[in-house]
Amino acid sequence: MAETPILSFLLEHADKHTVSFHMPGHKGSGIYRKYGHGEFLEKIMDCDITEIIGADNLYQTEGILKEAQEEYAKLYGVKRAYILVNGTSAGLIAAILASVPKGGKIILARNCHKAIYNALVLGCIQPVYAYPSMIEEYGISGEITPEEISRCLAENPDASAVVFPSPNYYGICSDITKIAEIVHAAGKILIVDQAHGAHLKFFSDCGYPLPKSAEECGADIAVNSIHKTLASFTQSALLTFNTDKVGHYVLEDKLQMIMSTSPSYLLMASLDINADILKHHKEQAIAEWYEALSFFYEEAAKIDGLEVIRTDALDITKINLDMSAFGLSGAELEQLLLEKGIYAELTTGNILMCMTGIGNTKEDMKKTLKALKEIASSRPKKASVHEKPPAVLEARFELCAVPQHKVRIPLGEGEGRICAQSIIPYPPGIPFICPGEKITAEVITYIKALRSAGEKVIGVNAEGEITVGE
Repeated sequence: MAETPILSFLLEHADKHTVSFHMPGHKGSGIYRKYGHGEFLEKIMDCDITEIIGADNLYQTEGILKEAQEEYAKLYGVKRAYILVNGTSAGLIAAILASVPKGGKIILARNCHKAIYNALVLGCIQPVYAYPSMIEEYGISGEITPEEISRCLAENPDASAVVFPSPNYYGICSDITKIAEIVHAAGKILIVDQAHGAHLKFFSDCGYPLPKSAEECGADIAVNSIHKTLASFTQSALLTFNTDKVGHYVLEDKLQMIMSTSPSYLLMASLDINADILKHHKEQAIAEWYEALSFFYEEAAKIDGLEVIRTDALDITKINLDMSAFGLSGAELEQLLLEKGIYAELTTGNILMCMTGIGNTKEDMKKTLKALKEIASSRPKKASVHEKPPAVLEARFELCAVPQHKVRIPLGEGEGRICAQSIIPYPPGIPFICPGEKITAEVITYIKALRSAGEKVIGVNAEGEITVGE
């Protein structure tokens, strides 16, 4: 065993010089050096400080942090922006607690991230599920439709707010403009989990044909994982606030409750660097990113047997690959690319999702295309035998009271029992089963398959046990 297991792993990985199609979006030190911020990397240990004189305070900003937040508000075109050092998760939890009274009701997409479910527990909030459409061909969740939100609001006029992800993990965006009109006409608050879309505003600014950002489409509050696709460090994020329906002081109070009392100045400085890049080099950085993407999609279309998913309202920075024509599942394709030094983000059924970011280059695309061509040329075509994931996110599960008394049982004995702890494949962090839902045989079968394939499933322990009501 290494004396420094985490450090040893990281240094070994850094020395491999891999192609990164996973978060974070900066993809390494190159982008900082390219845009004049190499000094920060060289002095990073000396920049790790606390709230010394002149360093301001994140929970009562009056100086440099106030300036940084005001710059972000300008970049996103909103009234206020808040730096987050505990990820988008913290922003979502704070936004929900500020928007929904304790014991109240919220309409949320069933494919929301686990952070939103955590907010429900903290606020004793009752969920009303809006179900995403399903892209049956690929077995993945699609958009949340305006019609589905209208249905939920009509049936639940006492709900205080609506929250859903856009883009979702696969890059599929919902029609936020129409949904915002519906939500605001009902007098409710619209919160958008834009963890995977922090970059959309800047593609729009530069005139590229990607879906519009939540800020442009009328969201009251949007929460952006800057680190996922842009140039800040992992765990750094931003909440954009553009409403009079929630007091900003109420939101600020929730943020200081949820986030660390020792916010990292390294994370906040990386957000500052990201803002500087977007302010002074946006056109160049976004143009190079878009050109690299265009090159990839054009060349990938020439590889016989490779399908690159394109749907309506797709954020093309998420590259979804399907080589099931060669009998490959997403997990098997991931392993083949891994052997060639290319790291992807997520597998679902036959799909392998590659998450590009502002730090990716055309050279990354060339290496990946070369690898895909080699895989295609070395394997005969054959029908896929891999099962697609069950459409659990569109199923209307039987809802029961959340159990107060809990017990752990083997996963295989869970059919018909009431879930007492969310079961969450990670990534993407979307619960398959939530507390209060009745567990089905279909879900048990799929979770077993995930674990057999080596996937991480939170809520199932090492002994294969889950938590249910007694």
